Amino acid sequence: MRVKGSSASRRKLKKLFSITKGYWGRKKNVYRRAREAYLKSLSRMYHDRKRRKRDFRRLWIMRINAAARSNGMQYSVLMNGLKKANISINRKMLADLAVHDAAAFTQLVNKAREALAA
Repeated sequence: MRVKGSSASRRKLKKLFSITKGYWGRKKNVYRRAREAYLKSLSRMYHDRKRRKRDFRRLWIMRINAAARSNGMQYSVLMNGLKKANISINRKMLADLAVHDAAAFTQLVNKAREALAA
């Protein structure tokens, strides 16, 4: 007795090709190349989820630094002053203030200056 796995094989191929649709070259329609590309993309997805966090933190630090320098202070000095003033605000919120509410950010810079002077 012999069982043909045509329908199961076809289903497996269709599933993989639907995932790799839009890939460049043979990676979208040749099973072996598509499988390799798919497995590689899974590992890249994992690493890029980690990288996204790093990239956003870098962006927030750049924005805070630019706003701090426009107020005559460096990023590291500002963060040290905020820590000494017991102001705990994360970098995401600080960057949002720097972009959207410059007056509030300036007040925080002044608080940091006072804490450093004391």
